[in-house]
Parts: sequence; structure tokens; C-alpha cells
Amino acid sequence: MRWILGIVINAVIVFLIANYLPGVHVDSWSTAFWIAILLAVINILIWPIKWLLSLVTLGLFGLIINIALFWGLSFFVNGFTIDGFVPAVLGGLILTVASSIARGILK
Repeated sequence: MRWILGIVINAVIVFLIANYLPGVHVDSWSTAFWIAILLAVINILIWPIKWLLSLVTLGLFGLIINIALFWGLSFFVNGFTIDGFVPAVLGGLILTVASSIARGILK
């Protein structure tokens, strides 16, 4: 049940990022929800590798992967566009930090 709440929170974060960060565009709530679901599924699939490499790099690799996933999904999800590298980095960074804060609050 907690993972469903995490997906909903990430969808809200993605939608807020699109509304307040120039260069990141999400057409609707359903698009933001799909982005959150895809991020969750991909993170589950690559979690062991991400966790191991994050230990070695003190968490930097996890941040880089999250930024790359955020930007990469803009190529595959209709209704989700990112205008360049800087909005992708800022959006991925904001998503990672806000999601981590939300997870900490939920625990």
C-alpha cells in the first residue's frame, strides 16, 4: 500500500515540476501518473545495480540514474517533454530530493 502512495506522491511532484520549472511540460495528471509508474517499475528492475554503484559513489550514481530516467522518459511518454539538458537535470534533481523527503516523512 505504501508503494501506491509513493507513486501518487511522485506523480504530484512531476506535475508540480512541470508547472513551476520552465522547460518541463506534462500535458495532464494521467501523464504525470504514468511517468511515476514507469519510474517506479524501472527503479525496481535496476535497483540491485543502482544500490551497489550508489554505495561506491556515495549516492551520486543514484542521482545520475534518476536524472537520466527523468530525461529518458520524455522520449517515450506522449505528453511529456523536456526542452533541454538543464531542465532535465534540475527536474531530475528536484524529483529525487522531493521524493526522498516524502519517503522520509512517510516512514
